[in-house]
Amino acid sequence: MNILIKTFNELSLSELYHILKLRSEVFVVEQDCVYQDIDGKDDKALHIIGEENGEIVAYTRCFDKGFYFEQASIGRVVVKKEQRKYGYGHQIIKASIQAIKERFNTDNIKLSAQQYLVKFYESHGFTCEGEGYLEDGIPHIAMKK
Repeated sequence: MNILIKTFNELSLSELYHILKLRSEVFVVEQDCVYQDIDGKDDKALHIIGEENGEIVAYTRCFDKGFYFEQASIGRVVVKKEQRKYGYGHQIIKASIQAIKERFNTDNIKLSAQQYLVKFYESHGFTCEGEGYLEDGIPHIAMKK
């Protein structure tokens, strides 16, 4: 998988369209969750894009410390359903952690993880913080690295 790291203004219209399409496919349709994905924050994010054969198959958006949390953060972690068997989730998280280190000069990262993915994030050095909570009707837990 080829990894691209771009600010909002560096995204092409086609890339933005396909990112939003992927997020909608997974978070709204597959997870049957009605929520406001286009939240007015993408223009402040660093976009980590995973491409395979010209198709966006994995994605995250990252923020510098102080935007969401005191720490830098990773969100909208998504891998195309048909592509999950190839380890792209691990690759996109590693790339996101590295991008935060290089662009935001920190190893301190917080995310809001869907609870069924706790072991996945633990494998990348994150630990649970506090009690679980519902976010858009889906069980989540805060995790820090």
